[in-house]
Amino acid sequence: MFATILMGASALDAQTEWENPVKKALREGKPVVGLTISVPSTEVALQGARLGFDFLWIEMEHSAITLETARNMILATQGSKTVPIIRVPVNELWTAKRALDIGALGVIFPFTSTPELARQAVAACKYPPLGQRGSGPSLAAMRWPAPGGYPDFADKNAMVIIIIERKEAVDRIDEIVSVPGIDVVFIGPSDLSHSYGFRGQQTPEVKAAITKVVAACKRHKVPVGRTAGAADMAEFFKEGFQFFQAPTELVAMAAGARPIVEAAAKIQPAR
Repeated sequence: MFATILMGASALDAQTEWENPVKKALREGKPVVGLTISVPSTEVALQGARLGFDFLWIEMEHSAITLETARNMILATQGSKTVPIIRVPVNELWTAKRALDIGALGVIFPFTSTPELARQAVAACKYPPLGQRGSGPSLAAMRWPAPGGYPDFADKNAMVIIIIERKEAVDRIDEIVSVPGIDVVFIGPSDLSHSYGFRGQQTPEVKAAITKVVAACKRHKVPVGRTAGAADMAEFFKEGFQFFQAPTELVAMAAGARPIVEAAAKIQPAR
């Protein structure tokens, strides 16, 4: 029961094999959404988990979050259904190893533009003989104390998420998504647009590239993801997207605070 509580799976007992709820939802064709955390705050992670996000996108490519803070964020998800996932700065074995060994249950690999990099991403998240992950699971096992042992648990539940954000990746998309072991193909619309020379604009060329990636993922039965807000998530789901990166906590804070500031500004003192 203690292991069950730490994993955040309230309905399980020691005899039931736990499954990553994000992987399960994707397999069942359901959407999942994660809060993007860009500031080094354990409290933000705790609030995100309490709000019911399916996962936390812990941003370590474009932020000042350190491994120590990321570890505290991961521990803050304890007792919830929220899965902690880290975007590492670069697609390398050692960056994924450090993210997983502090307890992340998924790694997001940026700029995965070749089949070789896709295979490297998978290998980084699997123990031998399936991959090349080094053995040092003590901290991860504290967060995920699986009855059958952490390595087998991690091989089944740690997610491999690759990001398509270069034109050359779109050109080789069928080769990339056919690599076994990829759990999600995520499209980075802004970087992809830059790669096509459009500085973030979603031009017809960029939209066509996104459509090509989605079609390849459908052919190979790999879930596909992208950034999304509340207003467009349902439409993106109809287009084939399941894995959604919500805006950052700072964007959410601005959205909640702006009406308060505007309301205060409208109050006129009595004359």
